[in-house]
Amino acid sequence: MVQDSVQPVLEIWGGHSLQGDVTISGAKNSALVLMAGSLLCPEDCRLRNVPELADIKKMSQILTALGVKLIKNGNTLDIDARDINPTQAPYDLVSQLRASFFAIGALLARFGNVRIPLPGGCAIGARPVDLHVRGLQAMGAQVLIESGIVHAHVTGRDRRLQGANIYLDYPSVGATETLLMAATLANGETIIENAAQEPEIVDLANFCIAMGAKITGAGTNKIIISGVERLHSVDYQVIPDRIEAGTFLVAGAITQSEITVSSVIPEHLVPVIAKLKAIGCQVVQEDSDCLRLIPGELKATDIETLPYPGFPTDMQAQFMALLSVSDGYSVISETVFENRLRHVAELQRMGADIRIKGHHAMINGVAFLSGAPVMATDLRASAALVLAGLAAQGKTIVSGLHHLDRGYENIESKLVKLGAKIQRV
Repeated sequence: MVQDSVQPVLEIWGGHSLQGDVTISGAKNSALVLMAGSLLCPEDCRLRNVPELADIKKMSQILTALGVKLIKNGNTLDIDARDINPTQAPYDLVSQLRASFFAIGALLARFGNVRIPLPGGCAIGARPVDLHVRGLQAMGAQVLIESGIVHAHVTGRDRRLQGANIYLDYPSVGATETLLMAATLANGETIIENAAQEPEIVDLANFCIAMGAKITGAGTNKIIISGVERLHSVDYQVIPDRIEAGTFLVAGAITQSEITVSSVIPEHLVPVIAKLKAIGCQVVQEDSDCLRLIPGELKATDIETLPYPGFPTDMQAQFMALLSVSDGYSVISETVFENRLRHVAELQRMGADIRIKGHHAMINGVAFLSGAPVMATDLRASAALVLAGLAAQGKTIVSGLHHLDRGYENIESKLVKLGAKIQRV
């Protein structure tokens, strides 16, 4: 019998206070889509502030399979997408990384033809691609889906997509990004109504504008793109990761520690800061890119996840860990993804008093959590379990670290620097 290779775990000794300053890395969700966006450009692109993450490595492998030449030097990524084949995206990689599917818009816009497998990613709920497909069809693409592969092409002499008026039934981030990229090289004007407003959409638009695209309205629910003939070389810095910043602010709150997060954009964190204040903490802006968390007596509050500028679904699990040790009775309603409460069972193993009814979690705060072996079920659940472990009495062992490594760059070393007792074994 062949033994499985032993997977690493995080051992966390809870109950230690944290202090100091943590520098936030580049945004995972931005860096991934900017890598896809670089496929629009037949010249060299440079991305700065690209985090070292498992998802970035996967996206790099997918781009390499398409024929893109990549050179990574620290957090700088040089991309040369001159000579690529838009039909070579490998099934085994794309099926593991949802963001890789967003390349369909860029490839179709530039080449008029693309073959790409249906996407994968975290098992947090159905995230269908029908909004992407309907939008591309409105722009003149013929789309066929068979055997898990999406084949899209544009007919006509110049094989260019045509500008269109597109209304999204739901403000999907992925569909907004796909269609925005597709529209940059389309013939005429495209209007995306009920567009997603996330900061990562604004970052993608700014990246495309820096390459010569004509885009207005990113960050609002109506984006207007006037297609151009071609895009040019760019040197661009990825925005900081608002979810990593929020996670570290919660780390301060749950351990009753004063910590500072730097290299952040405070306006991206407005709903997170509002809920931290409601729970009893203070968040002080020290500088234009610096926030200090001052802990307080933790008390219950209610949270409902919503598309931006509402409370982010990607912070729901971390706040559940915090509310599980906050005095009183809280309710968290998850309205974005239907399978995003699977961390509840793991928090219960640590002594949290949580009940689920539909997409609501009812949390009765307890005096303390106890260390236990727990298993991460998705990326943000893994962060929630690390936070719970930092606050718990005794030792917590977190397994399923492949989830954590998808979205947090050097999280243990950053926590160790703040004074946490944590190690990867």
